[in-house]
Amino acid sequence: MSTQAADVPHPSLSRPLADQHGHPHLFHSLYHKTNSVLSLSADEKYVYSGSQGDDVLVWDKSTFSLKTTLRGHTGSVLALEYASERKWLFSASGDSTIRVWSTETHAPLFILHPHFDTDAGDLFSLAWSSSSSTLYFGCQNTSLQWFTFLPNLGHPPHQQGAPTHQQVLDKALQEAGIASGTATPRRVHKFFDSYPQYTRKPADLEARNPTASSSPSPGLTTPATGGTCLLQPNVQIPLAIIQIPPKNVIWSAHYGYVYCMALSPSIREGSDDQGGIGSSLRLVTGSGDATVKVWDVNSAVPSLQHTFDCGEGAVLAVVVRGDTVYAGCQDGYVKVLDLETRTLVRTIIVNENIDILSLSMLQSDLYTCSANGQVQRFSATFDLTASWPAHSGIILSSIITHVKLSSGKGGRGKAVLVTGANDDFIKIWDIDPPPKKQPDIEELQRIGPESQPDLSDDILVYALSKQAAIWLRKCLSQLGAEASLLPTGDTTNPLVLATFRGTQNKRKARRVLVYGHYDVIPASPKGWSSDPFTLYALNGYLYGRGVTDNKGPIMAIACAAAALLRRRALDVDLVMLIEGEEEAGSKHFAQTVKQHKETIGPIDAILVSNSTWISESTPCITYGLRGVVHCQVKISSGGPDLHSGVDGGAAREPMMDIMKLLGTLVDDQQKVTIPSFYDDVRPLTAEERQLFKVLSGVTQTPASSLSAKWREPSLTIHEIEVSGPKNSTVIPSTVQARLSLRIVPDQDVEEICASLQDHLKSKFGDMQSRNTLEINISHTADWWLGNLDDPWFAALESAIRDEWGVEPLRIREGGSIPSVPYLEKEFSCHALHLPMGQSTDQAHLPNERMSLCNLQKGQAVVERFLTSVKDL
Repeated sequence: MSTQAADVPHPSLSRPLADQHGHPHLFHSLYHKTNSVLSLSADEKYVYSGSQGDDVLVWDKSTFSLKTTLRGHTGSVLALEYASERKWLFSASGDSTIRVWSTETHAPLFILHPHFDTDAGDLFSLAWSSSSSTLYFGCQNTSLQWFTFLPNLGHPPHQQGAPTHQQVLDKALQEAGIASGTATPRRVHKFFDSYPQYTRKPADLEARNPTASSSPSPGLTTPATGGTCLLQPNVQIPLAIIQIPPKNVIWSAHYGYVYCMALSPSIREGSDDQGGIGSSLRLVTGSGDATVKVWDVNSAVPSLQHTFDCGEGAVLAVVVRGDTVYAGCQDGYVKVLDLETRTLVRTIIVNENIDILSLSMLQSDLYTCSANGQVQRFSATFDLTASWPAHSGIILSSIITHVKLSSGKGGRGKAVLVTGANDDFIKIWDIDPPPKKQPDIEELQRIGPESQPDLSDDILVYALSKQAAIWLRKCLSQLGAEASLLPTGDTTNPLVLATFRGTQNKRKARRVLVYGHYDVIPASPKGWSSDPFTLYALNGYLYGRGVTDNKGPIMAIACAAAALLRRRALDVDLVMLIEGEEEAGSKHFAQTVKQHKETIGPIDAILVSNSTWISESTPCITYGLRGVVHCQVKISSGGPDLHSGVDGGAAREPMMDIMKLLGTLVDDQQKVTIPSFYDDVRPLTAEERQLFKVLSGVTQTPASSLSAKWREPSLTIHEIEVSGPKNSTVIPSTVQARLSLRIVPDQDVEEICASLQDHLKSKFGDMQSRNTLEINISHTADWWLGNLDDPWFAALESAIRDEWGVEPLRIREGGSIPSVPYLEKEFSCHALHLPMGQSTDQAHLPNERMSLCNLQKGQAVVERFLTSVKDL
């Protein structure tokens, strides 16, 4: 699900709460003139803010007053990180240095220079690992660098004979392979200190490219060896300067600036000596190259585990909770990524075209901070639960911390959201943890599917009220798919291609293609009890044009994939191919699929849900469809329309000819009289005869009638059109009839077309008419027959049986779905057909409807099916 700000219209699956204006209370504001707040951090006593004016401001939590200012940087302070067990604060700057401060004395401890510091550029991001005492940082030059601190470094000795600061420092630097107290002065870089503004968005310029000078200040001498250290005058001298060695660098960690990073603990099987479960650590980095990378940092050098392509512009913020990564991107998207299965779980549209520059989490609640000054809160189920204008400028940073209220007694105090912006304000918002009504995204992994809450019914119903091509693409993206539009022409409806990626492992995942259509036939309000294009719910049914044909089943399948993704249980790739011209004959479908076949990828099975049961209460599985040939027959005199009172009896009337010609197509029993028409019809088997007998009892319809509708060919004359004003005195000069043939196994569609045309031409020749005959085969679709012995068919049949608790009826359909047999041939795999609707759904008719129960059960059937076919 997803959302945007409350006052901006948008296509969204995350419906806001009814009282969206009930945003958190503004607890306190902190202001420092001409100091945009680029970064934030906090400990038990203080809030630290990194400014565009080179300083770190220290704010007292108890009095909300400015305690002190940490000076030393000569560039904007772009990132802050607190190491609680060391009582250290790290600050990274546009001056290509990282400074380490004591949070007890607020004195400087160390300065870290990145390797080739003059080429590193801005240092955008920091992450501290307490378990390994390692600081990781991301650079403008696309490198990832790190440094490991030894225990007791920076702390006074506690006992006699303990090593001094310098001895500990020398040992640390010696192990790192570098000399104590050496550093290269910071120099202005011709590229990284000045880059063209057209390459950055306005919010990015404010946040990442401060105008403060990066020129070096007068050098001071380090306490160790006299090496040069870049410090401002009247600034406290740190203990030492540290230069990052070459072995602590990964060059080109990304193909863009490394804007953000966070650490995530993970669980590894058999990682201890007893083969039990042990913990490991992963570093998550986000970049301007629109990717999130996952690094294993349990050894001396981080190793790349996986790369997520977010596809929505630069990744400007990341936050991690358990195995879930939330990546805030340019243009207002948050990508929800699962580290365990390496899949995209969901896309949240926060506010389109407005960058997300900071993310924070309180338990399962996600807070997003945008360049328009808005803060939004999303629940564990991705619903928008609050949205408010927090600042009058661009929000550049945020954290969750705790403060003690005036009435507070002990403990950590009250949770607050702290936000900083380029309006020079820090604002502190009183927030509450989420209510424990639903399990969050991590807990969903630990409970079985039977006991999990159904969080998708509301999505399913809500989505049915919205669908169209662009909206559907965004909807499927928000549910966790990689979605795009495949154009079919300049003036025709595109295909929607959406792929839900299953768990990625060494074994290649099975790939199931879902075919459906989002277009509908026209609907006049006449005959409807409600607006046909506004979803209306009544007595357990949803009413609206297209709800059963075919939008409802599409969304049930999509929600099934989303539910499995949410539970980390989707072990196959689900590829949805939804067209917009099915009701018009799918004229551009095959050509577009051929053109984009490589993008669609290989397919193992095809799933369709585009028909209904034959009763109200018994679920069905469809295993056969008839094919169709659509034909127009036109007879014309070549002259003008005539008056029957003047030329009647003398003129050879086209209407008479066409009536006689159409009469030659069937006999008195409505059997088709085209030569050899029935020669290739597959005989009725004893098994199918028995099946029709059973179905006859269910439907109270003669078995012969079922057979005639489902497995025997037929001919229908649909319409006769005439030229002229269509009154009773006119002899039309042109008459056109529209007819169709339904074909069945094993008739050949091309042979049937040829036989039809030959028959019409022969019979018209026998009439010796001076009128002319034109025949146009406007559309064809082959028949389809499923394989009842296929393991995929058995899996779907079992899923229906297990969900509904009854044996599904095996049925055939008299209609045609042109794309099904085509897809089978194109991808060389079998198709399956799961009808979801009831026999009274009124598809194509007034008051079209679908049972909400059928939609819910249909989704559950698909979940069972997708879970069971992973090993086929």
